[in-house]
Order: sequence, then C-alpha cells, then structure tokens
Amino acid sequence: MLYRDRKGRTFRGNEKQDRFLRAVYGSAPGRLVLKLLIQPGVSRFCGVILSSRISALGAAALMKKYHMDPSDYQTDRFDSWNEFFRRQFRPEQRPVDRAPDALISPCDGKLRCCTIRRDGSFTIKRCRYSLETLLRNRTLAAEYEGGQLLIFRLTVDDYHRYCYIADGRKSKNVSLPGVFHTVNPAAEEWFPVYQENAREYSCLETERLGKVLMVEVGAMLVGKIVNHHGETTAARGQEKGYFEFGGSTILLAFQKDRVSVDRDIQQNSAEGIETLVRLGERIGTALG
Repeated sequence: MLYRDRKGRTFRGNEKQDRFLRAVYGSAPGRLVLKLLIQPGVSRFCGVILSSRISALGAAALMKKYHMDPSDYQTDRFDSWNEFFRRQFRPEQRPVDRAPDALISPCDGKLRCCTIRRDGSFTIKRCRYSLETLLRNRTLAAEYEGGQLLIFRLTVDDYHRYCYIADGRKSKNVSLPGVFHTVNPAAEEWFPVYQENAREYSCLETERLGKVLMVEVGAMLVGKIVNHHGETTAARGQEKGYFEFGGSTILLAFQKDRVSVDRDIQQNSAEGIETLVRLGERIGTALG
C-alpha cells in the first residue's frame, strides 16, 4: 500500500504484511482460519494477554522500531501493551487548527475520501458499500446522499486517540456488533469489512459542518472501542475516545455541499493512495 504525506513524499507500507494478508484472504484455507480469528471471543482473549505486564516488552520494541520519542507523551512508563496503546500525547504535540472554516482530522492515520452516491452507496477498493447497511438505519443514511465520506485507517504505529472535529451537540452512541476483520486494504478486496466489523456511531450537530456522522470501526485484535460520552455538548479538539490494540478505522460522513476536502487528499484518493494526516491538522474547508 502506498501513502503520501502532505509534502508530496510517497512511502510504501509493510509489504510483507500486505502480501501475507492477501495470501490469507485470497485462499480458501486462509479464509477458514479467518473464521476463527475474526470472532469477538478471540479479540477479548487477546485483550487479556495485552493487558498483562509481560506484554509491555512489545511496547518497548515498537517504540524503538518506529523511533518514537518517549518525551512526546504524558508518561513514558507503560506497564502493559494496552497502556502503551492508550498513550496520550502532550497537547503541544498535536495542535488543533482553530480557524473557523477549518475541517480538521479527528485522528492520526491514513486518509482516503470518496463521494457518497445518490443511492447512498460508495466504493472502497473492489467493495461496494451501502450507507444504509453500514448504519442499519435507512432514514439517517438518506441524509448523506451526495455528500462526502472520509476514511481514516489507523495502523499499529498510529496514535489511537481521536477528537471531535467541531463544536456541537453530540447524539447518543449506537453500537452495532460484528466480527473483527483486519482493516488492511488486502481484506477490502474480499470482504465489506466496514459493514461486517463491530462498530459504533453517533452524530454531531454543528453550525459550519452541518450534521456530521462519526463511525468508529474495530478491527482484528481490537476488542474495545472506548467513547467517553453519550449525549453531550462537544468542543473542537476535545478527546472523543480511543481504541485498544490493533488496527482500526474512523469514518466521517458529511451532507452534500457541506465540506471541500483539500485538493492533495482528493488527488491522492483518486490515484488509490492514502494521505498521512495528524490529529488536529487542517484537511479541508467548511462550506457552511
């Protein structure tokens, strides 16, 4: 998988991992094994292991591999892998763009964007999705026809906390049970992972961006999506929640003519390339 940063530099992802997952998802024996691995019970079991003290050794290895600076975080001591995975940056490490017309990223991750068709469908890789099926709510899905969908894919090296992108009134959380496919693009070639995986969604009523749909999607070995609030008044940059271990995805849907995504992100998405973004940075413009 190719990524591109905001300066136009292109990087390759973990090619060995990509090849392995394509082999697993692309073979009958591999898909048989997956039937076990994607079950919620497996994720819960892994969560217990990754909360043990011995799992902290893996955190130290990952920080070294990705050249993470411990001083960037609010603590440099982690007693388990999951403590490391829930680590919090010091505020100055993720400044939030405060311009009134700024559309900001809710998280660190690899971003793609696409248009939601008038029938409520959208395509990622070879999979065609239905927003109605994703939400299991026909009325809500219809509000986003013709709008924009932003897909933020988080990998194990990313910061797994996420924030509200605007001031507004947040609705209750709706949890939809499911399995736990990997969110690596290799899986998207075989399964509609965002419709099959466990997920949680809510809406944020805002002045400039309209009614924003926010969806958190769990993934393989992620047994937990932790959202801090039910119905509440939210502020731009305020922490909304976090994921526990593994890859994961955040989807943001906007109603028609509410946002304009930055040109580089649109161009990269058209080429099948994800854009590397950080929590709080500007990724587009509010049109409201």
